[in-house]
Amino acid sequence: MKVLVLNCGSSSLKYQLIDMDDESVIAKGLCERIGIEGSVLTHKPTGKDKFVQEEAMPSHKEAIQMVMAALTDAEHGVIKDTSEITAVGHRVVHGGMKITKSTLVNEEVKQMIRDCFDLGPLHNPANLMGIEACEAAMPGTPNVVVLDTSFGMDMPEKAYMYAIPHEYYEKYSIRRYGFHGTSHMFVSGEVIRFAGLDPEKARVIVCHLGNGASISASIGGKCVDSSMGLTPLEGLIMGTRSGDLDPAVVQFLCNKENMDVNECLNVLNKKSGVLGLSGGISSDFRDLEAARDEGNELAKTALDAYVYRVIKYIGAYTAAMNGVDAIAFTAGVGENDMGTRKQICEGLTYLGVKLDEEANNVRGESRIISAPDSKVKVVLYPTNEELAIARETVALVQ
Repeated sequence: MKVLVLNCGSSSLKYQLIDMDDESVIAKGLCERIGIEGSVLTHKPTGKDKFVQEEAMPSHKEAIQMVMAALTDAEHGVIKDTSEITAVGHRVVHGGMKITKSTLVNEEVKQMIRDCFDLGPLHNPANLMGIEACEAAMPGTPNVVVLDTSFGMDMPEKAYMYAIPHEYYEKYSIRRYGFHGTSHMFVSGEVIRFAGLDPEKARVIVCHLGNGASISASIGGKCVDSSMGLTPLEGLIMGTRSGDLDPAVVQFLCNKENMDVNECLNVLNKKSGVLGLSGGISSDFRDLEAARDEGNELAKTALDAYVYRVIKYIGAYTAAMNGVDAIAFTAGVGENDMGTRKQICEGLTYLGVKLDEEANNVRGESRIISAPDSKVKVVLYPTNEELAIARETVALVQ
């Protein structure tokens, strides 16, 4: 069975074609600058040379058509015909309270995605365009939506409710949803297996650390809390997002800087985080580490604050679960920045965390990086959201 996995952004489209018989990637690629001058498709078939095509993509419809043509091309293609694709799995960012788990696409589901446009204004419209483009290109092929928010739907009320008038929850579904849910679901489940933990009772904290960053707590693979909230702005300090802050900061800045709320939220989403803390040096951790090593104090403060917030959340979630069996690192920074992992673990010695520095000296490889006598297993485990989406897709179409 071959499953095509699509992740549509506002001007981009990432894809993978996966053979689910052995979960191997047959081909993957990226369409960039959709709807913008200079559109380009980069297609990489496994075992073949990369293929790059520069051609106008006015919309996701044309992008999908180019992907299908690349997959079936006589020279750099990997299938003879799109009929070999059993199903398409789509990442959808926000399901609100309307779509709470992975589901087959029909007209009602598409309307539910539209109804959540105000909750996911940057992503949901693009996600829907990708679905409709696939329906046009491959009529009759099942489409499945896998939601970033579905993992967080297991949270108990005490974790997801905000302390605001209850009528706003009833009217607008304002609650904590949590994001990066597909990654958290995949890594928490894989870590239980990989580390030999009790599949029913294992208490796992997953640190999805990158330019976007979040932490989840789960018991037996079921989410009990997550750091992101109604939107991905809440929680950890990120590349350009502020994470947690006093809500009155918004009012204060609007008054002082003569901004409206939308302008202020743009600052908190796109100009804050380590970029803002560092005085605008960069949102890239490699640039910040280089600046810190050259003596830049603002870069040092930004990186220290990032680590400090992660340590705080791990401590809070350990308390929430009355203990922790494993702490996992994943995503760009979590998988590749051994220094950041070390700093975080040094703040967790009170839990009995003990890092094996030699084991930690690795990038992007699944391994236990805690010492044998550590009271908590520390695991490095690369995320694979595409595979998680493909697995959910197979479960619904078989």
